[in-house]
Amino acid sequence: MDADHLVQMANRIATFFDAMPDREEAVEGVAQHIRKFWEPRMRRTLLDHVRAHGEKGLHPLLAQALRSRETMLMPAA
Repeated sequence: MDADHLVQMANRIATFFDAMPDREEAVEGVAQHIRKFWEPRMRRTLLDHVRAHGEKGLHPLLAQALRSRETMLMPAA
């Protein structure tokens, strides 16, 4: 699974939710969308990529969602 492609997809999701006036609601929207619609290995690959390479290239809203909702997004082992 290509982590760079997942970052691009996740950034597009964050761009959509960035239009919301309530920042916390937008963060929750990004996290919930990824949790609901991405399969576990996609979420794991994205989170592992961010842990290894940091937040460079991430939409700020995506970075905030990944930081604050990491436990919710990480699939069970």
